[in-house]
Amino acid sequence: MGKTASPGPVIRTIQLSDLHEALRLGWEDFKAVPSHAIILCVIYPVLGLVLARTVLGYSVLPLLFPLAAGFALLGPFAALGLYELSRRRERGEQASAWDAVDVIRSPSFGAMLGLGTLLFALFVTWVATAQAIYVAAFGYEAAAGIPDFVTRVLTTSQGWWLIVVGCCVGFLFAVVALCISVVSFPLMLDRHAGAGDAMVTSLRAVARNPVPMAAWGLIVAVLLLAGSLPFFLGLAVVIPLLGHATWHLYRKVIEADLNPQPRRQRERRSAADFPAALFPWRRKDGA
Repeated sequence: MGKTASPGPVIRTIQLSDLHEALRLGWEDFKAVPSHAIILCVIYPVLGLVLARTVLGYSVLPLLFPLAAGFALLGPFAALGLYELSRRRERGEQASAWDAVDVIRSPSFGAMLGLGTLLFALFVTWVATAQAIYVAAFGYEAAAGIPDFVTRVLTTSQGWWLIVVGCCVGFLFAVVALCISVVSFPLMLDRHAGAGDAMVTSLRAVARNPVPMAAWGLIVAVLLLAGSLPFFLGLAVVIPLLGHATWHLYRKVIEADLNPQPRRQRERRSAADFPAALFPWRRKDGA
């Protein structure tokens, strides 16, 4: 007789007010453990400045905005440590910046890494698509500098076509990322779910709450844009705020597990276990 599939997580219907509450709780987490901003999030403004310098140096200005916008695609994975900090505070445990690193010891870290790889592939595809749109509008001739680039984009019909098409295509990429990841990573951290089950649950959550989820996507986009404007430095606050708030949004969308699994750490394996470690079911079968 076949094994009965266990029901998926119960999804609640939420309101727009729940988004505000999630942001408020996220801000409380950020204020409670502010030191993690330096360790976890300084990479974002630094990366932004490096990208800006690289773009200016190699005359690939058209990629600056797509690269900055791509933070929204990678953010759910990059905020893994922030979910862990919010989880600890929620349970009344002590939380410090270094506790964020403990997420790599989660038994579901492999699944998180797999979904993170998918988001990275989505990010690379978006950047390549944005480059192709620019080439379709202006060809391969590089802009002479920032004034020339701004003039091209804002004062020509090709430039306005680029803006409209680029924003529409970027919106589609953002929708895909939101649908498959809005609660996926917190679910994997909290319940050790597989990547496939987490994505399905995320899709169900979006289908159950289309208006609040659309509003959440807009909030994320606006905050990331605001954080990017002052040379990306604002991301040091925006990224942790959104990361913590995402955990609390997950708590509001997904009903609590009445029979939670005991939290266990990943097994430590030696190099001698490779490549057998890639096929754990063979050890269970005694093969």
